[in-house]
Amino acid sequence: MSGSYTILDTILGLERRVWDALVSGEAAVDAELLDDGFLGLYTTGFADKAEHVGQLVNGPTVVRYALSGSRLLDLGPGVVLHAYRADFLRRGRTGEEVMYAASIWRDGADGWRNIFSQDTPRGGTAPV
Repeated sequence: MSGSYTILDTILGLERRVWDALVSGEAAVDAELLDDGFLGLYTTGFADKAEHVGQLVNGPTVVRYALSGSRLLDLGPGVVLHAYRADFLRRGRTGEEVMYAASIWRDGADGWRNIFSQDTPRGGTAPV
């Protein structure tokens, strides 16, 4: 690997693997990347690992996606927050959607695992 390869490259690669699993419908890949204690926070409420992986029970949920604007925040030894913009087309829909996502990744014995994710659709009310 090049000396310019960074932790952001690693995390962005893992994030893309999660999105690729949504495109391919590969629940096993999604499950591999999520920590057993995973917590998701979405407009529909909270989700655990089983619910996140379970969304793929009927196959792929996303047709295509593009990630941009990645930012990384160091939360402590072996823990980072990755924030980014996702432009994507959901399977069965005609219009592209935009959301801002934040996910926390922790490096452990089995490598990096996603422990938390929050998705915020673009166009909401300004924060208070």
